[in-house]
Amino acid sequence: MQAILAVTLPFFALVLCGYLAASRGVLAESAIPGLNGFVLFFALPCMLFGFGMNTPVLELLNPAMLGLYASVALAIVGLTIALTRSPRVDMKNAAFGALVAAFPNTGFMGVPLLVALLGQNAAGPVICTVLADLFVTSSLCVALASAHDPRADGRPATAGAALAQALRGALSNPLPWSIALGILASATGLHPAGPLDTVIRMLGDAASPVALFTIGAVLWRSGRHAQGRTPVALYLPVALIKLILHPALVWSLGLVGRRFGLPLSEFQLLVLVLAAALPSASNVSLLAERYGADNGRVARIIMASTVLAFLSFTALAWLLIRPAATAAAQ
Repeated sequence: MQAILAVTLPFFALVLCGYLAASRGVLAESAIPGLNGFVLFFALPCMLFGFGMNTPVLELLNPAMLGLYASVALAIVGLTIALTRSPRVDMKNAAFGALVAAFPNTGFMGVPLLVALLGQNAAGPVICTVLADLFVTSSLCVALASAHDPRADGRPATAGAALAQALRGALSNPLPWSIALGILASATGLHPAGPLDTVIRMLGDAASPVALFTIGAVLWRSGRHAQGRTPVALYLPVALIKLILHPALVWSLGLVGRRFGLPLSEFQLLVLVLAAALPSASNVSLLAERYGADNGRVARIIMASTVLAFLSFTALAWLLIRPAATAAAQ
């Protein structure tokens, strides 16, 4: 447990530092979008490009991992919408609640954390989850929310138009493009060299600490601008679905799949389970705000999952990594 804490504690401590810096006014609220932009458009793409460039293509686009992870994400989305939709939670808000239940913070937190825990080989499976969440989970939930949001003429958008809009949003995100460039570099063997390589590595090295700090600042900002009070019953169950049910389903379906011949290694399944056990993605609160959803509820789900994940993720990592390390040593 001490070895696991030595990795997870600094990661969550940096999130807390960002939250405290923003709440105490050390980091101006007006600076948070700029910090988020630096991570999203510069540091994180360079980090993902570097991992993609040094990872075999079949590890980045593994059909078994993509299929398993996306299937569970769709199940979590459907289940969360079914359990939470009510007179107090309309379809738009149920869809965004489902998104935070199925979309872990793999970009800003998961990639560096799991690589620190499990080594460079974890990069491929984690990047698979990033692609699945950007193009499947996120697009589906945004499309569901948009389809139930009236257009200017007062009628809801068609399902096809809503999905097309969601996919355009996913393609406007720089992360899949940086992963695609990394895959291209991995496949062709054409790697940047000289000063360009140095710049990419410097920006990539900045991604992890700045991203974690930014998560804390974004959480504070989302909570500060949340409208009204959200009852615990409307957000805590969704946070528990994210932290407990999501990884449990990945683990269960992965074991069943392996028994029936799914080409998935024990290590790959371990990485997918730990990725699913991460807290909700902090950028979902920005999406909810953009689409006019109940950002207060979304922000509280993200905050609760982030706070609780320090305990749940650390405990799960200790339970899973210890037997895996023992088996590898034998």
